[in-house]
Amino acid sequence: MTDTIYDALRESHERQRSLCRRLLRSSHGEKRISLFTDLRIELAAHAAAEERFLYAPILMQDAGLRPSRHALHEHHEVDEIIEDMQVVDKTGAGWMAKARKLSEKVHHHLREEEKKFFQVSGKILSEAQKQRLAKQYRRDYARMVKSLREE
Repeated sequence: MTDTIYDALRESHERQRSLCRRLLRSSHGEKRISLFTDLRIELAAHAAAEERFLYAPILMQDAGLRPSRHALHEHHEVDEIIEDMQVVDKTGAGWMAKARKLSEKVHHHLREEEKKFFQVSGKILSEAQKQRLAKQYRRDYARMVKSLREE
């Protein structure tokens, strides 16, 4: 079986779902901060590589313009929630309310992407492109994770 961009993205989507669930179940302290950091890095690395190696090529096609712009908007909304969560005390109920909002937004985005965007983009990309984009995505994702962990 060949590895496509969708296989690579689904792997990250599962990590995101798992980290969201674990974060929402976490208690105060180091574990919560560690989970939030892991989720923040996962989301940022995924979004950067996905925008470069899936959204950008799809944006170039008329049929992909609206779905790509919508997906980019949702990435921006997630970024704003994360930014807000980084400056708030991570021990209070207010922070957990923001964590729930983040989890809901992430789950909504992943569902929509897997059910709609993958189908639209799958009709635009050739099989060779899907395989090449998987390699590019995986390489850039790994580079971004490393870079974000060093910050």
